[in-house]
Amino acid sequence: MDIVLTGDRPTGRLHLGHYVGSLKRRVEMQNSGLYDKIYVMIADAQALSDNADNIEKVRSSIKEVMLDYLACGLDVNKVTIFIQSQVPELCELSFYYMNLVTLSRLERNPTVKNEIALRGFKQSIPVGFLTYPISQAADITAFKANIVPVGEDQLPMLEQAREIVRSFNTLYAPVLVEPKAVLPDNQRCSRLPGIDGANKMSKSLGNCIYLSDSADEVKQKVMSMFTDPTHLRVEDKGHTEANPVFIYLDAFATDEHFKAYLPEYQNLSELKAHYERGGLGDMKVKRFLNQVLNDELEPVRKRRAEFEKDIPYLFETLHRGSVEAEMVAAKTLDEVKTAMGINYFK
Repeated sequence: MDIVLTGDRPTGRLHLGHYVGSLKRRVEMQNSGLYDKIYVMIADAQALSDNADNIEKVRSSIKEVMLDYLACGLDVNKVTIFIQSQVPELCELSFYYMNLVTLSRLERNPTVKNEIALRGFKQSIPVGFLTYPISQAADITAFKANIVPVGEDQLPMLEQAREIVRSFNTLYAPVLVEPKAVLPDNQRCSRLPGIDGANKMSKSLGNCIYLSDSADEVKQKVMSMFTDPTHLRVEDKGHTEANPVFIYLDAFATDEHFKAYLPEYQNLSELKAHYERGGLGDMKVKRFLNQVLNDELEPVRKRRAEFEKDIPYLFETLHRGSVEAEMVAAKTLDEVKTAMGINYFK
């Protein structure tokens, strides 16, 4: 069976980085009919590992994330969406997996190291945050997911999950399924930069374009975007390779957009060539990007506004999904405890 597990931490509204990195792919996967089961997890317990003093932020974000999911096209008749904390079996699995991982191995995980540096934890690292890869392994294995859509920056996390699976299956019994990563199709856009051009798009850095931003908000953010610092005048030669504006165009612009908004160019390759040889101003490119992004986001905004009218429906759906997810995780936990020989009363 092909089982997919994916999800997000509820620490605010979702942004274009989420959309390019995973959301768009999830909708394609759900509509493909190629997968036996798709689970989408709102990872509130993981979010609390660095937001323990701000529970309301996490709590209120569950609604925002669910709205973004549905607005982007996730269909609760085709996928199971659930809340991590409502599946207590995940915590118990994490507890058993902790014995299969050393502290030094956790500290060497590149993704964890980067996230620790990003949050400025230094030596005050919450244990829950450090053990994030173990928790993620529990999430994946609880549903016997063999397919996990991730961005390139999450590959070290998935590799650690595979190590845990191999250790468990070797030490006890071949109960767990080893997952594999599915990367975004457009590798150049797998980590969409923030509008500051210095970091990946991140809620904590305030450099995001949110899926729920109004057309005016999107325009304001696009017009303020970092571009090529050496492209000071229109006639200057420009660089497109590390230029956030062109990375966004790589992710979203189609030939149809050029026909509609910039007919003097047939495609993105022609636009890039003109920018690189000089004679093309940043503002013209940004105006085009603004039109492209608002074309993509307008249907999302409209669907979000419709779902916002019935918030109880969101939580009823999440409750049903969480009950279903717990039933599946409980079966896996029972198999794990049996393999370990600690299911004493059976």
